[in-house]
Amino acid sequence: MTSTDSQFDPRFDLVLDREIDVPRERVWAAWTEPERIKQWFTPAPWQTVACEIDLRPGGAFRTVMRSPEGEDQPPTVGCYLEIVENEKLVWTTILEPGFRPARPGAPGACHGLAFTAVITLHAHGNGTRYRVVAMHPDEESSRRHDELGFQDGWGTALDQLVALYRN
Repeated sequence: MTSTDSQFDPRFDLVLDREIDVPRERVWAAWTEPERIKQWFTPAPWQTVACEIDLRPGGAFRTVMRSPEGEDQPPTVGCYLEIVENEKLVWTTILEPGFRPARPGAPGACHGLAFTAVITLHAHGNGTRYRVVAMHPDEESSRRHDELGFQDGWGTALDQLVALYRN
């Protein structure tokens, strides 16, 4: 499955776009290796305590987050749609592994949100231009994701990735 670069639609989508001091090969490894994901993916003091990656279209992307109080959240389960090594990673909570449609309101969706994440990595000097577009099916979902702290949460997680893997 292939797609063109996603176009930002401010009605439905949220974007995080930054230049970071981490080579894109390291960013790719941080996104595609379970032990690395667990080090940075959830903004502290939360933790990612489990991660499963089946890196192929239709494969599973599954994480379990733990609250500061020690309570494990229901797993977030997604399905990979597109994988271009060191360049692009696309996964969605709208489908379960094997491209099976997720049940509405299923506990595997991140905070009950239906969205597709398009992560693009472009070499930029010794670092990377890092862009995430979180695509939502409607304005309400996008607004809710924003209110849950998309910019702060995804931005803090990216800061943690940079602290671990910078040049």
